[in-house]
Amino acid sequence: MLLYDLTSTYFESEPSFGEHDKRQFGYSRDKRPDCVQVVIALIVTPQGFPLTYEVLCGNTSDKTTLKEFLRKIEQQYGKARRTWVMDRGIPTEEVLAEMRAGDPPVQYLVGTPKGRLSKLEKDLLDKPWQEARPGVTVKLLPREGELYVLARSADRVAKERSMRRRQLKKLWNRLHELQTMKLRREALLMKLGAARQQCPSAWRLVEVEVDATAASFTYRLKKDKLRQVRRREGRYLLRSNLTETDPAVVWSYYLQLVEVEQAFRHLKGDLAVRPIFHQDEKRIEAHIFVSFLAYCLHVTLGQWLRTLAPGLTPRRVLEKFAAVQMVDVHIPTTDGRTLLLSRYTQPEPELQLLLARLKLQLPAQPPPRIMATPDRKEAAM
Repeated sequence: MLLYDLTSTYFESEPSFGEHDKRQFGYSRDKRPDCVQVVIALIVTPQGFPLTYEVLCGNTSDKTTLKEFLRKIEQQYGKARRTWVMDRGIPTEEVLAEMRAGDPPVQYLVGTPKGRLSKLEKDLLDKPWQEARPGVTVKLLPREGELYVLARSADRVAKERSMRRRQLKKLWNRLHELQTMKLRREALLMKLGAARQQCPSAWRLVEVEVDATAASFTYRLKKDKLRQVRRREGRYLLRSNLTETDPAVVWSYYLQLVEVEQAFRHLKGDLAVRPIFHQDEKRIEAHIFVSFLAYCLHVTLGQWLRTLAPGLTPRRVLEKFAAVQMVDVHIPTTDGRTLLLSRYTQPEPELQLLLARLKLQLPAQPPPRIMATPDRKEAAM
């Protein structure tokens, strides 16, 4: 099983770059459309271990990347029965058809746009809900060699409903304020545009009619649209060519996608892949490569901790090990030379216990060295 997703990382500066430079303006997942960026594609296993990554141009569209990665993984690891788990927007109908027609067929599990739910809603109404886990129910709909999975999460229903109510209340209050203001028509239109930008989801639930000549408007709630949104809150549609019919298994496969999202959080947080200050393309690639290697070590440490020290995270362990420092002690001698002692600080009892749990042992203290003052030559004692 391969988990595939993309993210972007931006540059604080705006260097001069050519048409073929990877630093380009594009859709920013960091909410920094004002900065040039590169796109990073990453493939990880369900345990979080990374298999490969690629640095792409900042204006790369997600749906243009999958075909190349399918070929790259097959060349690197050979043909095998693989299942690709991806979010919606990455695969196209053409690529999915090629995956189904492959030898052996390449299996996939992807999210689908909510627009497809409208087309299948009538067929799904007759299907019974099946419990995948406490608080999560699913419906399975076979269709033309594929399996559609409609999932409903009670926690997600509460979350999305709360977000929708909060945004709708904010927009409703703002529209009421604008109606009481004495504004010119141009200023009113600008403020309505700002309200729409701040509450885009709620705006789709409200019908606003502006007078053709006067600086006034009316608004009302789209009750039919609101009922449709309420029915779909907390629900998402998955699409797959898996032969698995157990709803709990199919749903758990898709949940594995959080591992690659967690990888991006580690890269951008603990491992500081963003922002990038380098200007030379080779140094940019090196910066991301070092971050990738650090993530490999991060995941390895996390798997190690699950077995030897469950309950501890890699971040917490690294914070504890940061207390161990190397110091150089310079001791002048009576004949004008300097005795140099390189020493690491002794770990605290809590860290000693952690070292024992991880079956690690600190190396012996380095031997002392003596430095002659005139030519600064060192000699081991």
